[in-house]
Amino acid sequence: MRVFLTSVASLALLAACNGEAPETVDEAPDEAVDEAVDEAADAIESTAEDAEDMLSDLAGAVEDEVQAAMDAPSLEQVLADPRREADRARDQYRNPRETLEFFGVQPGDTVVEALPGTGWYGRILAPWLAAEGEYYGLNYSMGIFEQIFPNMSEEQRARFEGWEAGFPGMAAEWGGQAAGTYTLGSIPDSAAGTADVVLYVRALHNMARFGEMDVAVDDAWTLLRPGGTVGVVQHRAPADETDERADGSRAYLREADVIAAFEARGFILEASSEINANPDDPADHEIGVWALLPTLAGTDEDREERMSIGESDRMTLRFRKP
Repeated sequence: MRVFLTSVASLALLAACNGEAPETVDEAPDEAVDEAVDEAADAIESTAEDAEDMLSDLAGAVEDEVQAAMDAPSLEQVLADPRREADRARDQYRNPRETLEFFGVQPGDTVVEALPGTGWYGRILAPWLAAEGEYYGLNYSMGIFEQIFPNMSEEQRARFEGWEAGFPGMAAEWGGQAAGTYTLGSIPDSAAGTADVVLYVRALHNMARFGEMDVAVDDAWTLLRPGGTVGVVQHRAPADETDERADGSRAYLREADVIAAFEARGFILEASSEINANPDDPADHEIGVWALLPTLAGTDEDREERMSIGESDRMTLRFRKP
């Protein structure tokens, strides 16, 4: 209709310039009127087609989202998957369902897991996030690996250096897919503000031990969108432990030190939980957490006693990026 009126008005103006303006619209030339009507009809038809296409695209997008939600396995289904058969013995110590719920992880989130290793949490996160979310791995730099393994073999070096290329295949074996990988201390600008959740599950002690705790905290800040979450599970030293014995070399860190590091960067401690606490762990083992399950390193002298303790006492902290 708007095209029709504009066309008629234009014709009237043109005629006026020639000194032949009709007194009424009805006196406009029949051919011009017919042409204007045709243009209006074409415009109406085109607009209707565009609207139909938009509605179709919208319906398709909604259908895809609904289908993705229907295809996504529940957390309970993922935890019960046969791929986790060997993992389930540790659920009593690691409490994955309760921990992920405490951190507020949702299947549509973009989640970055630090040190996915051989996939204990990867076999949960990769398939759970595959339909609606995204799963990324975050690993040590070679500089950190070289400090952890000063006598690193060529085989170890090849494995660490090839981790980035091999991670998608590992995630596929875990039943899901990997959207990409990052290296601590080298987060690309393109990744800034893209993550909903960054998980540091038993992953901070070596960063603290080698003076790079701030790197881990800064990288989480860079990766997270405003309002995003850092989930920390870390072996916990007694609050009154000495600096030397709580420096990360025994894998135990003081909870107050971890909180201080994140708060200094601007994170807000939203909540702490005792989900992964173990009051039976005195956390005083000379060789650190490796004296306990699942490693049970050391002599056989008190092996049964250490086995009865279970796994280490752990803090569970949830931080939010404002």
